[in-house]
Amino acid sequence: MSIDNIIFLLILGVLFLYIILALVRSLRLVPARMEFIVERFGRYNTTLNAGFHFLMPFVDRVAFTQDLKEHTINVPPQTCFTKDEIQVEVDGVIYLQVIDSQKASYGITDFQYASIQLAQTTTRAIIGTLDLDRTFEEREAISGKVVSVLDSAAAKWGVKILRFEIKNLVPPESVRQSMEKQVTAERNRRAILEKSVGEKQSLINTSEGLMRELINNSEGEMQKRINEASGKASEILYLGRATAESIKKIANAISGPGGTEAVKLELGQKYIKSLTKLKSNDNNVIMGGNLADMKEMLKGLDIEV
Repeated sequence: MSIDNIIFLLILGVLFLYIILALVRSLRLVPARMEFIVERFGRYNTTLNAGFHFLMPFVDRVAFTQDLKEHTINVPPQTCFTKDEIQVEVDGVIYLQVIDSQKASYGITDFQYASIQLAQTTTRAIIGTLDLDRTFEEREAISGKVVSVLDSAAAKWGVKILRFEIKNLVPPESVRQSMEKQVTAERNRRAILEKSVGEKQSLINTSEGLMRELINNSEGEMQKRINEASGKASEILYLGRATAESIKKIANAISGPGGTEAVKLELGQKYIKSLTKLKSNDNNVIMGGNLADMKEMLKGLDIEV
């Protein structure tokens, strides 16, 4: 075999391998949540969705691949100046998603880089309109304004800005120390105020407790006296009734058979006991009449001895 034939066969083999390789490359499997941008003769032809596709060999080529899942992009720290000329360092995170693969491929060179730059410039502009204290209070409002500006611009890129979050907003060390002192002073003031309110409430509770105790004691003492008076009245009434009953029974006994003799006997015994007591005492007692004569002493009674 001549050298020309060998060279011809080699060329045919290379062409055959190239054709096989081109045929293999024309078979494309697009993963889920991905889209391929196909160009034909250097111009946009079609967008391939998830699935199996066949391209025209030597004519079609996949120029761009776009991921339709949500992207998370870190915005690097940058220096910003507030309205009151305080320097702060701000960084954040952008969450975005490709909604039009054709625009994302041809509308801008790098939509991620463009989103970062636009987020930084917008953040600087917004913070420049706020005082330092308000930048900490209105972080959510700042994020909302950045999202609004980014989303308006990203619509031309086929990208949807979902949200923007400020991760860190760091003031200078001197300002930070001053803010910490201010926060500490405010915390101490609140502690003192709460302590005074607590002491005031404690005094009020103590005084109310004492007042209720005095009221309860006075009511208890009043009820005690009422009960004692009621008891004494009941006792006096009971004794009066008992005495009256006793007198009534004595009168009935005296008026009955043998009652007069019983009275005489009782009086005689008491008379003798009285004489015995007078004799035993060292007192000088002057009495009229003959003490030894019971008839004389009992003359005042309507009884015969």
